[in-house]
Amino acid sequence: MKNTMIALATVGLISFGSAAQAGDATAGQAAYATCIGCHGAAGEGGVGPKLAGQAAADVAAKLHAYKKGEQVGPMTSMMAPMAAGLSDADIDNIAAYTASM
Repeated sequence: MKNTMIALATVGLISFGSAAQAGDATAGQAAYATCIGCHGAAGEGGVGPKLAGQAAADVAAKLHAYKKGEQVGPMTSMMAPMAAGLSDADIDNIAAYTASM
C-alpha cells in the first residue's frame, strides 16, 4: 500500500511538472520564425542542428542554458545572443512547437 501511494504521488508530480512546463505550440510557431534561417522551416537542420523530433524538455533545457550564457556546444556563440532575449514562456512555446514538428 505504501509503495502504491508513493508511485501515485510520483506520477502526480511528474504530470504536474509536465503541465507546468508545457508551452503553446501555436505561439511557438510565430516565435520560431527567427530560427528558420539556421534550423530550417520544418526543423530539418542546416547551419544549426535538426530540431524536429527532439523532446520539448530537451530543447527548452538547451535554450535556458544558452540564455544563462552556459557553454552548450560549438554553436553557443551563435545561440547565446539569440536566446538572451527570450522569455521563459517564449522558450516553452518554441520547445512545444519544435516537438510538434
